[in-house]
Amino acid sequence: MKISVIGSGYVGLVTGACLSDWGHHVVCVDRDAEKIASLNTGVIPIYEPELEILVRENAAKGRLTFTRNLADAVSDSDVVFIAVGTPPRPADGEADLSYVYDAAREIAGALRGYTVIVDKSTVPIGTGDVVEHIVSLARPDADFSVVSNPEFLREGSAIADFTRPDRVVIGTEEPRARAAMLEVYERVEAAGLPILVTKRRTAELIKYTANAFLATKLTFINEMADLCEHVGADIDDVAQGVGLDTRIGDKFLKAGPGYGGSCFPKDTLALLRTAQDHGVALRLVEDTVSVNEARKRRMALKVIDAAGGSVTGKTIAVLGLTFKANTDDMRASPSIPLVELLQRAGAHVRAYDPEGMDQARMLMEDVEFSTGPYECAANADAVVLMTDWHELTQLDLDRLHGVMRSPAFIDLRNAYAPELLEAHGFTAIGIGRSSKSHPDSLSPEPVGDTVEFKTLSARPGPAEAMVEPSVRLVSVG
Repeated sequence: MKISVIGSGYVGLVTGACLSDWGHHVVCVDRDAEKIASLNTGVIPIYEPELEILVRENAAKGRLTFTRNLADAVSDSDVVFIAVGTPPRPADGEADLSYVYDAAREIAGALRGYTVIVDKSTVPIGTGDVVEHIVSLARPDADFSVVSNPEFLREGSAIADFTRPDRVVIGTEEPRARAAMLEVYERVEAAGLPILVTKRRTAELIKYTANAFLATKLTFINEMADLCEHVGADIDDVAQGVGLDTRIGDKFLKAGPGYGGSCFPKDTLALLRTAQDHGVALRLVEDTVSVNEARKRRMALKVIDAAGGSVTGKTIAVLGLTFKANTDDMRASPSIPLVELLQRAGAHVRAYDPEGMDQARMLMEDVEFSTGPYECAANADAVVLMTDWHELTQLDLDRLHGVMRSPAFIDLRNAYAPELLEAHGFTAIGIGRSSKSHPDSLSPEPVGDTVEFKTLSARPGPAEAMVEPSVRLVSVG
């Protein structure tokens, strides 16, 4: 089939590359001249395992091309995917659909013959109706269908997710559109993988429901991790015991510093806005959002506690900055509030990430960026493992210990067994598990049971999730 993909960002580029690898002829369209020029030379703007190879191979075979000319691409296409960004609006958190609507207007002017227009971007319920209305107004003579086909791509494993998906969801009630989409996903159907064809609005809601549920699952296990720390249980064992129940499963039961990235934060907010617009209360999702936001900030208190109750004048080494491993995505990463709050508390922050440094430099001020993990930890008073990159979970602990001033290791991904860290001389602090190490080993000075932060909130719960007083006394005892 002849396919065009409007938007050559993360979703659009993965979609275009994978569809071309299946044998379709794909044109990826983007307004960014520099991006298109780079793609035409085989240089991709994001880091995603296997994607660069896939792009180059299919471009060399002539099945994948890149252009700024939307009209030419659309006029020759059987199917047009809209894969532009839908970021949250700063004012209210609702999804900004201006890029989707702009794309719909441009597509309308270029339609030639029957065309299926596919919403691949994550969009609120009812967006397909608006896109259909926009195209109909602009081109009353056009023969087209609008379909919802949400993406379920995990950053770091997007190629596998697209080519071997858990399911493909297609939202349409029109026979011609259904036939065209099944032809697009012929490889998936041939492999016997699930394809769900449903109403367009149902498909739109499936995407938001899935992400809200997964965000809630992550937040739930994080709260259980907090309880483990108080009762002497081990969250990794708890998660394993719970995950062995086939009704629950072991995915998204890994305790950590809170979720981030491009999907969960904005999709949960967008879902809440949609619910509010229809007078529906989604209390679990509301709590998930506020609890997760509070957790990301509370991780700074864990680091401060491990440093003896104060980080003033101390150097804290942060290993890993992206919201998860195998991506360069810094959007809503837990490392951002962690670094910010440590700086407010008086720390000098040094940081390293295998792929996220360029993005981090645009988001973080007054941070000393390092070229490697051991350079980052040199003369540091504490190391914080924020992202479980393979490189950072296989450290030479003796070497790391040898370059640090004070060997405190705050493992916010539970990548290392506490016994292993302690055997190498570290003070080991993890998530949801107790340690034999004493947390105030870095500070010989007496420590009270409060810490003063200027413009710093511990954000202890949902009720105070958006409150940031100028001065707050936070118990760390």
